[in-house]
Amino acid sequence: MRIGIVAPSTPILPDDAEAVRAIAAIGYPGVELIFDEQCFAVHGHFAGEDGHRFAALVEMANRPDIDALWFARGGYGACRIAADAVAAMTPAARGKAFLGYSDQGNLLACLYREGFDHVAHGPMVADIRREGGEGAVQRALDWLVARDPAACEPGLEHGARHAAFNLMTLSMLLGTPLEPDLSGHVLLVEEVSEYLYAFDRAFFHVASVLAPRGLAGLRLGRVSDIPKNDRPFGLEAEDIARGWCARTGISWLGRADIGHDAANKVVPFGLHRAR
Repeated sequence: MRIGIVAPSTPILPDDAEAVRAIAAIGYPGVELIFDEQCFAVHGHFAGEDGHRFAALVEMANRPDIDALWFARGGYGACRIAADAVAAMTPAARGKAFLGYSDQGNLLACLYREGFDHVAHGPMVADIRREGGEGAVQRALDWLVARDPAACEPGLEHGARHAAFNLMTLSMLLGTPLEPDLSGHVLLVEEVSEYLYAFDRAFFHVASVLAPRGLAGLRLGRVSDIPKNDRPFGLEAEDIARGWCARTGISWLGRADIGHDAANKVVPFGLHRAR
């Protein structure tokens, strides 16, 4: 199996790639990781100019010798190329799995919108930098290689449709050409490094937009590294999530084991069939 790795947003370091290659070599000897050199390019904030990132993503997705695409890192930048890149993908890309989270939610959303069947929110290459990052990398490879159910978020319901996003990323893409149809889905959301008032604002937008479209329910993942405001907000993250669910009529379904950390579990988009 050959897994292609690209960075549609921000770059990784060659050391990240070598550390992940070492894990794959020990635990997955039949897997070859193909890092596009674009992963290490730097153009201001981004892993190369928009055109460079677009070309690397499309070329890797369309290669017939590549079985899956694994996104290298989040940050910001995927929304600038996602719609055009997915439109340029050929039928060869449709059989591949795509795995990432955070800013790559823009690409996951667009891929899912366009009918790609193997799209999942889950760990990326750059998670090797985190405490416990080796476990995150192994979990990602377990899903990419074998669709191991043990890699998946344990609360996924058989026969239900799911999708997972970073809350702020989802809020920004709603109403754009990247937005997928989430009617009938259980939505899992997580957040990192946002003030609670910004978290509340994003929840207002997401809940207000998706409730009338028939969202089946919502689960909240971890909300981490919350900055301190100049005064207490007065509500915690779960209070905010529960409150907007109640106000908009979305079913509150509890917590979820996803987040911007090494414990982040895989959430395949679409219909879940328990093994």
